[in-house]
Amino acid sequence: MGPVCLGVGFSKVPLLQAGLNSKSDFPVQGLGLVSFEHPHLLVLRGQRTLFQLTGQYGNIFSVQFGSLTFVVVNGYQMVREALVHQAEIFADRPNIPLLQEIFKGFGLISSNGHIWRQQRKFALATLKSLAVNFEEKVQEESRYLVETIEEEKGGGQPFDPHYKINSAVSNIICSITFGSRFDYHDNRFQELLHSLAETLLLIGSFWGQLYNAFPLIMRWLPGPFRKIFRHWEKLQYFVKSVIAKHKEDLDQSEAGDYIDCYLKEIEKGDTSSYFHEENLLCSTLDLFLTGTETTATAIRWALLYMAAYPHIQEKVQQEIDAVVGQCQQPSMADKEKMPYTSAVLSEVLRMGNVVPLGVPRMATSDTTLAGFHLPKGTTLMTSLTSIMFDKNVWETPDTFNPEHFLENGQYRRREAFLPFSAGKRACPGEQLARTELFIFFVALLQKFSFQAPAEAALSFAFTLSLTRCPKPFQLCAVPRH
Repeated sequence: MGPVCLGVGFSKVPLLQAGLNSKSDFPVQGLGLVSFEHPHLLVLRGQRTLFQLTGQYGNIFSVQFGSLTFVVVNGYQMVREALVHQAEIFADRPNIPLLQEIFKGFGLISSNGHIWRQQRKFALATLKSLAVNFEEKVQEESRYLVETIEEEKGGGQPFDPHYKINSAVSNIICSITFGSRFDYHDNRFQELLHSLAETLLLIGSFWGQLYNAFPLIMRWLPGPFRKIFRHWEKLQYFVKSVIAKHKEDLDQSEAGDYIDCYLKEIEKGDTSSYFHEENLLCSTLDLFLTGTETTATAIRWALLYMAAYPHIQEKVQQEIDAVVGQCQQPSMADKEKMPYTSAVLSEVLRMGNVVPLGVPRMATSDTTLAGFHLPKGTTLMTSLTSIMFDKNVWETPDTFNPEHFLENGQYRRREAFLPFSAGKRACPGEQLARTELFIFFVALLQKFSFQAPAEAALSFAFTLSLTRCPKPFQLCAVPRH
């Protein structure tokens, strides 16, 4: 079929419909190049758009808007082939203009090649060494969170849990990276959390996508996206001041947190390494960003689902009472004895679908995927949504159903469950995030039952930024007796 013109907003761009029967070169012939003249179209329609395109073009197709072209792969087998079997090939990040402007190719998220391998290896080793007392930090923070809810809203009055949860989760990453936590009422801390949330929202918004699609033009224009850079400067200033304080107080005999460990690495003076303060700043901001938003979003989804499905919440609480009790602090040792709670949390991650398209990858060399030739430099988007809601994998894909992860009363591991992605660039903080999710969730349901406010309907409506997060909602935290 020949080109079909589609006019939505800016200009008419051909929508090339090419069958998947010819195994030819990317991007136009054989791989179905879908052009959107409105850069935000894919973001706005999200899952629905990708499902429609998958139905039309199959499990691999390319999408173009503005100067950006990327290949979308769908389904567990295809995603696994790209991220696991071809892990070395799809180990790089593409040049995303906004992230390049912010990180300059440093840090953990946007770096590539030797810089990324060196920084990731260090981060994994350091996080592992600091994880010795990590569980205790989460337990301590869960007590602060429970106390805050008890003091302010424990009488069952409606409240928005967003920033209470974000404060608790962010304090964990602050303890690891900065060596200290913040009081929930600390104005500067709350300002930073709001700046972080708005930055992520703007990066994933229409304006952020427009900047990425037309960076040479957008760089010179005004618009809401300018807030991204102002917020980022504020976050950088804060972290730089923390680093400066750490340099003054650095104890060579003991490394108390991530910044201490990194500063000691810099002092080794290896001129061939990329351990310098710019990389420290970017890596710390990466940890702060990813260590706060994804886990906090998952916990907010968890509370929303519990309020929406009180019979499931009640079963979780029965298991908590039987294994942990009302007074004992929950620990990861309890998890193996709590299959239903584990299944509920896995189902939260599946239905919450916090990072629906993963984080983009880029081919480091020419390769073949599903018979199509993808040249070096091809940007790859892996649709985790297509896995999480695959009717061939899940018995009731569109229903919140913890039975997906249960078999004969025991927790059932599912191969096609990749909430933290897979391969070389899978989430480095997966185990830390799972620990936070379990302990915070159990601690909250141990003390409260979450309900919808009177005469208010709960909604699963969401906002797509860099994460898929629930729209603001209110709950009542009713103390359990």
